[in-house]
Amino acid sequence: MTNITRRGLLKGAMAVVTAGAFVTRAGFAPTKVFAQAKPGAKADGIKALVYDVFGTCVDWRNGVAHDAERILKPLGHKIDWLAFADAWRALYQPSMEEVRSGRQPFVKLDILHRRMLDQIRPKFGLEKLDKKVADDLNLAWHRLDTWPDVVPGFVRLKRKFMLAPCSNGNIALMVDIARRNNIPWDAILGSEIARDFKPKPAVYLMTAAALNLQPNEVMMVAAHSDDLRQAASNGLRTAHVARPGENGPGTGESAPRVPVDFAAKSMEDLASQLGV
Repeated sequence: MTNITRRGLLKGAMAVVTAGAFVTRAGFAPTKVFAQAKPGAKADGIKALVYDVFGTCVDWRNGVAHDAERILKPLGHKIDWLAFADAWRALYQPSMEEVRSGRQPFVKLDILHRRMLDQIRPKFGLEKLDKKVADDLNLAWHRLDTWPDVVPGFVRLKRKFMLAPCSNGNIALMVDIARRNNIPWDAILGSEIARDFKPKPAVYLMTAAALNLQPNEVMMVAAHSDDLRQAASNGLRTAHVARPGENGPGTGESAPRVPVDFAAKSMEDLASQLGV
């Protein structure tokens, strides 16, 4: 068996990036055909599960809406709180694409979230919002709650696998969400260590490399088929967890739209399928 070193894996991951193996958002749009999990798929050889967080693990929409109401309503603001959350989130991909495309240098998601907030403030009559209030509001993303099945599922999954986020969220953001919800991560990985955002290959490959693992020893878990398609294209195993209604009624994925190794109805269902 080949001796694998962390330095060698990181070097290999960066080589992919240097070679220009970039994928644009348009290049991984979900198909309309629902896919099935691979028949007879087994967890053999999988040593770590890495996770998308926003939507897959936490309820960002209701969380941001509730926190915005908590902060702004006592100040006299009366807005559509869910529409505010949706408008903020709508700038998520466009803001990251500025970095992925090379038009802007990498900055962590906290900074992008604040820029997005400043962009939508006029739409909701928040132009004169005090800076300290805006700073606190930006931390709404740090105070999100998990879906009810997540922590019980993680407690089981941790018995057999290493667990880590492979998220576009920065380290401080992931730590705060974990501490709030008692998420038992073994490490905080993803965009900030790769200095880029998903679906760029470096995010997936450097997450695996940081754990001293080959991509096929790592399984990406997400509620979004586009994320799973790109993870698979970089050699990771994949598991889909259904999150119908993630972005409001009639939204979200109740089943994967791409081939995956496992398709689960919840994190606890995934634990059962993986034998823990």
